[in-house]
Amino acid sequence: MRIDIERILFEIKMYIPEEVYYNKSTQIALQGVEGNYDPEYGTGRLDTIVHKESDFHVPNFMRMEYTNHILNSLGMYRSRIMKMESKTCYTYHQDPTMRMHIPLVTNENCFIIVDDILRRYPADGSNYLIDTTKMHTAVNASREERIHIVGCVDV
Repeated sequence: MRIDIERILFEIKMYIPEEVYYNKSTQIALQGVEGNYDPEYGTGRLDTIVHKESDFHVPNFMRMEYTNHILNSLGMYRSRIMKMESKTCYTYHQDPTMRMHIPLVTNENCFIIVDDILRRYPADGSNYLIDTTKMHTAVNASREERIHIVGCVDV
C-alpha cells in the first residue's frame, strides 16, 4: 500500500492544534480509548497507562480522515506521532507487540537498531512492520527532527 505522506503531514498541520503539536511532548496519541481522547494519554511508557494497548483504537482527531483510514487499514492501534529531536536516541528496550512504522520526515542519519542490526526506513510512502518485541532503539543522529507514525499491530 502506497501512503500519501504529504496528505498525512497536511492533516497533522490542519487538525492537530499547535498547542498540542508544539508542546514539550515528543509523542501525540492519534488513538485513544472510549471516553478519553487526551492526545497525551497512551504516550510514553506502558506502566503510565491503565488500559491495554489494544484499547487504544478510537481516533483522537476525527477530522484526520485519511490518516485514520490508513491506521485502520493497517490494523494499527495505540498509534502515535513520534517526534524525535536531532541528536537523540531511545533506550534499548523491548515492546510487548510488534510496531508498524510510517516514516513521515527522516533522512539517512536516522535509523533503528533491532537485535544489533541497523536499518534505515525512508519517508517514501511505505510502511514498515518492525519486530520491536526484540531489543531495539531508534537513533536520530542528524541535525533535523525525525517524525514517524508508530502503532501496535497484531501479527
